[in-house]
Amino acid sequence: MNTPTHAPPSPFARLLSRLAPIQPAEIGAVVAAFFLFFFMWSGYFSVRPVRETIGTIIGRDKLADIWIITSIVSVLIIPLYGVVVARFRRSRFLPWMYGIVAVVLVFTGLSLHGKEINLAAGKFFYVFISVVNLFLLSVFWSFLLELFDRQQTKRLFGVIAAGGSAGALMGPFISDIAVPYIGNSGVLFFGASLFVAAIFCQRVLLGVWSERTDVSNRAEDRPIGGNPFAGITIILRSPYVLGIALFVVGISCVNTLLYFEQLRMVEEHFPGLENRTQIFARFDWIVQGLTVLSQIFLTGRIAEKFGVKALITFVPVIMIFAFAGLAMSGAFQVLMVVVIARRAMEYAFVRPGREMLWSPLDKETKYKAKNTVDVPVYRGSDALSAQLNNWVAGAGFGIAAVAWLGAAVAALWAILGYWLGRSFEDKEKLQGNASQPAATRLNQSDDRRVTG
Repeated sequence: MNTPTHAPPSPFARLLSRLAPIQPAEIGAVVAAFFLFFFMWSGYFSVRPVRETIGTIIGRDKLADIWIITSIVSVLIIPLYGVVVARFRRSRFLPWMYGIVAVVLVFTGLSLHGKEINLAAGKFFYVFISVVNLFLLSVFWSFLLELFDRQQTKRLFGVIAAGGSAGALMGPFISDIAVPYIGNSGVLFFGASLFVAAIFCQRVLLGVWSERTDVSNRAEDRPIGGNPFAGITIILRSPYVLGIALFVVGISCVNTLLYFEQLRMVEEHFPGLENRTQIFARFDWIVQGLTVLSQIFLTGRIAEKFGVKALITFVPVIMIFAFAGLAMSGAFQVLMVVVIARRAMEYAFVRPGREMLWSPLDKETKYKAKNTVDVPVYRGSDALSAQLNNWVAGAGFGIAAVAWLGAAVAALWAILGYWLGRSFEDKEKLQGNASQPAATRLNQSDDRRVTG
């Protein structure tokens, strides 16, 4: 949208600029993205404790097999998504995704109504929400990588990520309080309503996107075209993108090893199903409370001062020592501290940094290769890590062996993160400001201004 920028910034704009490195011309886009992420992630995290409770009912051994099914579904969804991206405009299919999730949550809530959980419906819900959360997250960041240039991603992605963390704080907090009164099905209905709110936020953000384009860039919102399976060939062709895929494998392996130990200990300590939903919800909102403060005040400033390399390297290094502490202790309290710390640091630092890695790449890579990495690669790694965890546990090694295995994976994860950070910096130097798409320069010095 072309409007003069001579008017002084509003008090709200001045306040945001003091809290975070946001320029006045970026306010509309940042606020719209913040609230879209807030409602989307609040919806997911409000129903996530129900998924974890269902996981304790299924059992760790059978759940590892469910993760194989999840990885298969993740693989199957990518060509379907590739067809959608190739044939439909983003302004059309992006809002529809949230509507589909809302409908599925409503129907699943109806099938889970009552004190007993229908196991077949529970397994379907477990697979669906495990696939769709990564899918929605990947598509969300893909769109933002179109909206903002590389320098803006360093300053703004931490603030926008705080919207997701604030939603991820509110969703499980309400579930924690409400589940004794509305049950697990009521929690699913609540989550569906939040995804409906996300539809309206996505439309607002699409409006911001269209208003800031000039006539020469109106064609941005068109089908990308190309081969639906192009994401796979792009990954195999590019060492940099392959490195991102392996980095995601490291994230998945560390998460999975901790996840199964968490399920085991919660099952031992909390016999009631609603009690389990409450404790999982409590873990979630504690994590997000820590995360949102870090994202607002730290992430953008760390990325701007020390670079992406710092965001994606120091968390794996910390996890080496965290796993070592867990191996020597093995206590439930230590495990919970490690789980909470790992998740909070990943959401605050690793996730925004990992998204920034995609910013120097072309549009097809950002949508097709990125979603291939974020969904089937991630979930396939989950399935393999789950089988590995079952083998270690079945061999009678115990939590100490799992923890030392986690420390070794974290060390490899840290080395890869450092290499990716260096490669990202090299790409930035090569491309420079000349390659910034004109349609994404929201803070350029001419008379254009984005308003929400």
